[in-house]
Amino acid sequence: MKAILALADGTVFHGESFGSTKTLGGEVCFNTSMTGYQEVLTDPSYRGQIVTMTYTQIGNYGINSLDVESDRVQVAGFVAREVSPVVSNWRSEMSLHEYLEKNNVPGIQKIDTRALTKLLRSKGATNGIITTEAISDAAAVDLARKVDYNGVDYVSEVTCKEPYVWDPEDRLSGEWTIPNASTGNADAVATGPNWHRRLPPAKYNLVAYDFGIKRNILRRLRQVGFKTTVVPAKTPASEVLKLNADAVFLSNGPGNPELLTYAHSTVRELIGKKTLFGICLGHQIMSYAVGGRTYKLKFGHRGGNQPVMDQTTGRVSITSQNHGFAVDADSVTQSGMEVTHVNLNDNTCEGMRHREHPVFSVQYHPEASPGPNDASYFFRQFADMVGKG
Repeated sequence: MKAILALADGTVFHGESFGSTKTLGGEVCFNTSMTGYQEVLTDPSYRGQIVTMTYTQIGNYGINSLDVESDRVQVAGFVAREVSPVVSNWRSEMSLHEYLEKNNVPGIQKIDTRALTKLLRSKGATNGIITTEAISDAAAVDLARKVDYNGVDYVSEVTCKEPYVWDPEDRLSGEWTIPNASTGNADAVATGPNWHRRLPPAKYNLVAYDFGIKRNILRRLRQVGFKTTVVPAKTPASEVLKLNADAVFLSNGPGNPELLTYAHSTVRELIGKKTLFGICLGHQIMSYAVGGRTYKLKFGHRGGNQPVMDQTTGRVSITSQNHGFAVDADSVTQSGMEVTHVNLNDNTCEGMRHREHPVFSVQYHPEASPGPNDASYFFRQFADMVGKG
């Protein structure tokens, strides 16, 4: 079936449909990761966005039920140069087409994704639609111009409805290995038919704000000794303080951080009372909590190859990133914070810490999934900070 990708600037791409046959709109962006499309599809940070994969062939290893980052597909649409006609992987349970069809999300392939990416880099991220309807190009562009991304609170759509404890039986947090076989590692432990890495004791109680939290973040936190209670995004600081946790985590999430005034005030109340660690949207919310601000990037950072320098050590990490906004460094350095990490591509603020309180945050994703694990040490650093009181 034919499909159309129409952009608000009037550009139209014609291609082939895969996934669901419908019309959906969102902000069109691109991701440079070569693998990890399933994690991208289910990352709540992509809520409201049509994601273009710059790698040429997508879908060759299929979809499985273990590698999801949330309980559903979050993207508004998916764009690929080519969806693999063959799926070859022993873990695969269905094809990419079947997965998007099941989750009612449209995709388009057989378009020039390099031309689309170059357009987004030169003109900036823009709103658009994917449609399988038999409409004119002009009608499709008109629909694209009606899409609103920056004015929507997508966090309210993806956050949990009620508090819950993550993985209370320690069945989800170990890293997956080969089914029905021991790795020969003394730290391996059987859980059902699978083998996992043995987890350390859960020494610390943590409250995690769910602004769109990825499951691999929760796994990483458990792997360094946290027992995590996840709470909805609008949970008041007073209720979190009643839980008497050892620390508070601020998760990643979608959309414009400026709109989340309820989160700004909540985090402001927690600073100085709890050890705080924020990732991605949590980092941006932290900036507003201390009186700073953010600004929209031209086309964002999305992919697994972003170089970031730790200004305190000079160490450079290749990082996984997914954001369209950045913290204004000058605004936070005037508000009690110091910038600790910068992006070497454009010198944007990628990390900061409070000068007086045990509070720090990073813009990128140390849990990766997908992407490199260079920055995974942040979870151990967080646990060590809590352990030292």
